[in-house]
Amino acid sequence: MFFITILYILLALLVFGAMIFIHELGHFITARLSGVTIHEFAIGMGPALVSWKSKKYDTKYALRLFPIGGFVSMEGEDGESDDENAFNKKAKWKRAIILVAGSVMNILLGFILMFTMLTTQAFINKTDDHLGYLSSTTIHSFAENAVSNTESGLMPGDKIIKVGKVRVNTGNELSYEIMHQGYKEIDLTIERGGERKVLENVQFGTFTEQNVVFGSVDFYVYGELSSIPNLLKHTFFNSISTIKMVWDGLTDFVTGRFGVESISGPIGITGQIGKAAKLGIVQFLYMFAFITMNLGVMNLLPFPALDGGRLLFLGIEAVTRKKLPKNVETYIHFVGIIILFALMIFAAFNDVIKLF
Repeated sequence: MFFITILYILLALLVFGAMIFIHELGHFITARLSGVTIHEFAIGMGPALVSWKSKKYDTKYALRLFPIGGFVSMEGEDGESDDENAFNKKAKWKRAIILVAGSVMNILLGFILMFTMLTTQAFINKTDDHLGYLSSTTIHSFAENAVSNTESGLMPGDKIIKVGKVRVNTGNELSYEIMHQGYKEIDLTIERGGERKVLENVQFGTFTEQNVVFGSVDFYVYGELSSIPNLLKHTFFNSISTIKMVWDGLTDFVTGRFGVESISGPIGITGQIGKAAKLGIVQFLYMFAFITMNLGVMNLLPFPALDGGRLLFLGIEAVTRKKLPKNVETYIHFVGIIILFALMIFAAFNDVIKLF
């Protein structure tokens, strides 16, 4: 048991390390292409375990002790500099690209993992009927004790186009939207016999998890052939749905639907990675894709110390044509770091409580 726990911790460190590396690599590549002077490319924080220096660019590469982040140290990033290749001397659009590149790389990694997951599952499960893994939005049959077909008129053969106001293109999107919205009555836009119609106030069963009520999908859908076009279609739409899931989670937390007990940190994520690994490669790949996309979206939030916060200040500078004093911006980012560390401590405390 102890050995397995250590194995899951190492697996989680590998996942975190890969996400951090790909994120910082995005900043590094775009900064290098923009001609920015780079002092250091580091994975981890704290004292360096291993480091070396490039003679060509005079850039230090380091692997540091604590696996809680990474950074690309650029000249003129946090202060004024007279170096013509400093970050602060570059055009605003170049600086914007450098700032968003990390999150874009995380999201692209998520797309690749999603495609790998779907391809792997398609290879494992070659059934193309209603049990097929590449599920459509066309209803095959209803589960026993289903409620969505009792009064709404929902029927086998109906192709669901929208859940509420959200368009769905795959069975994965359909399932998520019903879970997210179906805890209360919702309208479904369907296609039947070549015609579209709206079924109003469709009701689904519900289930509760961590004191949050979700809608329950009570029907089965047809599968789709595991062709390359279908794999690419499902990769794209399922990835978009995963990104939307992250945003919905933030919105639900702000509006109070999700409580503080839903906040999780590295300890909780390590546990989830372990659970996914136990279930197999497909579940592990999906968890990996979800976490890296989560990291990409969260980093673009307009909050101090995050890439999105720095992008916000750049946008203010572009609109006002005035630079905020660097000491003021630095102070704001410092406060943001303190708040983020406090949230990390709270999340860790929350995760420990859940263990008991």
